[in-house]
Amino acid sequence: MADPVPLTEAEIETALAEVPGWLRADNEITRTFAIRYHGGVAMIVHVADVERLIGHHADIDLRWGTVRFGITTHDAGHRLTSADFDLARRIDAIAAAHEAKPLDA
Repeated sequence: MADPVPLTEAEIETALAEVPGWLRADNEITRTFAIRYHGGVAMIVHVADVERLIGHHADIDLRWGTVRFGITTHDAGHRLTSADFDLARRIDAIAAAHEAKPLDA
């Protein structure tokens, strides 16, 4: 497998516009969803199943009432790649299926 290619600043801005609600924090994109604790656990398992299939993983923070996802490509030196934005879209779809409410800034 080829090494992941980091996106340019212009490519990051374009990709970020295509995933509304995701915020950039340095070399990571993040999004937090409101969901009851046990629903959050179920959503995380669903996300983890998809991550295993695509070979790309988010950092996940489960709290009472929220789940936060942070995505970067570790294999690209913790820089953003197209895989990060693909995973963000997948997480959005899974969150919607679990009726999680985005906590957009």
